[in-house]
Amino acid sequence: MKKLSNSARYKLNAVCPYYTMFPLEFPMAVLKGADRNSIVFDPFCGRGTTNFAAQTYGIKSYGFDASPIAIAIAKAKLANTDVNSVMELLDELLQLPNVKVPQGEFWELAFHPDTLQDVCKLRDYLPLKRDTDVVVMLKAIALGCLHGPMTKDPHNPSYFSNQMPRTFSTKPNYSVGYWKKKKLFPIFVDIRTPIRKKAEMVLKYIDASGARPTNIVCTDSRKPSGYRKIAENIDLVISSPPYYGMQTYVQDQWLRNWFIGGPEHVDYDINSQVSHESPEAFSKSLAQVWNNISKRASEDIRLAIRFGGLRSRKGCYDSILRESFKMASENWSIYYSRNAGSSYKGRRQAETMGDRAKSSPIDEKDYFVRFT
Repeated sequence: MKKLSNSARYKLNAVCPYYTMFPLEFPMAVLKGADRNSIVFDPFCGRGTTNFAAQTYGIKSYGFDASPIAIAIAKAKLANTDVNSVMELLDELLQLPNVKVPQGEFWELAFHPDTLQDVCKLRDYLPLKRDTDVVVMLKAIALGCLHGPMTKDPHNPSYFSNQMPRTFSTKPNYSVGYWKKKKLFPIFVDIRTPIRKKAEMVLKYIDASGARPTNIVCTDSRKPSGYRKIAENIDLVISSPPYYGMQTYVQDQWLRNWFIGGPEHVDYDINSQVSHESPEAFSKSLAQVWNNISKRASEDIRLAIRFGGLRSRKGCYDSILRESFKMASENWSIYYSRNAGSSYKGRRQAETMGDRAKSSPIDEKDYFVRFT
């Protein structure tokens, strides 16, 4: 069966390929029969796939995530702009004065110096702009072009960097060692070329709903304060919480985190919406999210949850999720569950530069939940 992600109709959802990305087919299937007046919410929205699916159906949605990289990408799924506007903004920013660039062996080998200067102009000048739809879109497109495989045609690059994965950022020491071993050096990339290519690809189809990029909020879903951003009662939750033990999302995207204002190095401070201390603590964290949702829920709210686990961590993901609903203050009931296959089928794991990720996934399940 052809994946939706391969269709031109849905290319905006792939504006920035993302490690552990949520397969589009799941929210699209759940939303197919939904009332178009529904309010959809994803408390772990990641790169905004649920929000994108809702947008394609003209359904208003909201999304929360603790990762600023995820938020920058997800906002673009609710933006409404065009290629010319994106390129005009890009040209405006590139004409501004030169800025300071990071120093060190990684940066010398990761980008051609002239390319790095242009990348740093975007990094420094984009945050000074008001967060309009075109600013949101250019930021997401640039994040998607920041690193990836080198092209055989130097006149038609898709990415700014030396050879790297496109789904996550390999660590500096590993990257430098790999480039030296393979004798790979960065070529000059006019960043206008990959940005125009991606803009033309992802902006062919733009859908509208009552949602705006401001519906995507960088917050911890366990905290009640963020829910004040949701103006209506929630009718449908479609989400995939992080696996128990998988807590390095920001670190795995450290170069993109740098681009949106983070440090020039990998920051190993944990930034998570849930506790990974134990399976019980993880369940308790999820229960806090379900409690917050219940306070903003419509009478007929339904939850559609895709969840899985890592072989490297003890604790059955099925029991973790079921226990979280038992811990919640409201009477949530899982009325149906089904096997969703391995997460490799949804491209939710990635390969490094030739090395398979150490922790392989196990089968995921879909859970359908309601009040009782």
